[in-house]
Amino acid sequence: MTATSLATAAEKTRRNRNRPAWEEPPTAAGQTGKGAVLVFIVLVVLIPLYMVVLTSFSTQGSINQAGGMVLVPHGITVEAYRQIFTNNLVISSLIASFGITVAGTAISVLVTVLCAYGLSRNRSWGHRVILMLLVVTMFFNGGLIPTFMVVAGLGGYDNYWSMILPGAVSVFNILVMRGFFANTSRDLIDAAYMDGAGEWRILTRIVLPTSRAVVAVISLFYAVGYWNTFFNALLYLPDNQKWPLQLVIYTYTLQGNPMPGTGVTQTGTYFGTQQIAPLSIQMAVVTLTLIPILVIYPFVQRHFAKGMLLGAVKG
Repeated sequence: MTATSLATAAEKTRRNRNRPAWEEPPTAAGQTGKGAVLVFIVLVVLIPLYMVVLTSFSTQGSINQAGGMVLVPHGITVEAYRQIFTNNLVISSLIASFGITVAGTAISVLVTVLCAYGLSRNRSWGHRVILMLLVVTMFFNGGLIPTFMVVAGLGGYDNYWSMILPGAVSVFNILVMRGFFANTSRDLIDAAYMDGAGEWRILTRIVLPTSRAVVAVISLFYAVGYWNTFFNALLYLPDNQKWPLQLVIYTYTLQGNPMPGTGVTQTGTYFGTQQIAPLSIQMAVVTLTLIPILVIYPFVQRHFAKGMLLGAVKG
């Protein structure tokens, strides 16, 4: 046997040793099938995104030729983005969405961390009763009309805080974070108590640094929720200048209404020799909503993976 053959056989032997006894070695057909399934899933996810982005750069003629969403590039133009970036409604909705997302995520994560840490400490006063009351709210609530009456009665109607405070806390996220905090090494906490550290110091110097993974994931959940919210805006924000971007999409994309300030009607309008389609403007607004999530998620995902590898010492 040649040196190459020996090296290949040794590599196969090493891999088989690392494989559990009950797990058969992969076959060529199995590996090919897994690859085909993964490629299919990726295409199912990416092709609609590709069509949305491409349609946002397409002219009315290209959309008419495609019969709707564009799959093959033809008649590329950036006039749709020029229109929405000179539209006060879109700019104000972008600012509103960013403000609601940043403020809401900060408040929600702060409240969730404090509540979860308090419930994770067995010496906390009344933590079992409070935990049971929180769990009950996961299955029962007052309903839409009573909630609207409470928010409006507190002055939340036509105010941005109605987009944040009514849904600032997720009991599910509290339970997830509580379980993670409760598994923090007891030896670390006892050593901190012996050194004279208080609860705030233990939370900020021991528990949170060893729980970056769960905090990152919960923060992502809250941020995506606030960024995608539109129903609360539909209820509490009658002024369209205060609408977040998602409600603009709902009103002017899903319902097909022409967007005010663009000058584009249902049949489109001309800029130079190119006709700008209402569908391209709608897809351009949709693309704007995708960009922040696509940009932020890889960093959070990397931080999450790192946190799982370098996380807390579990006891």
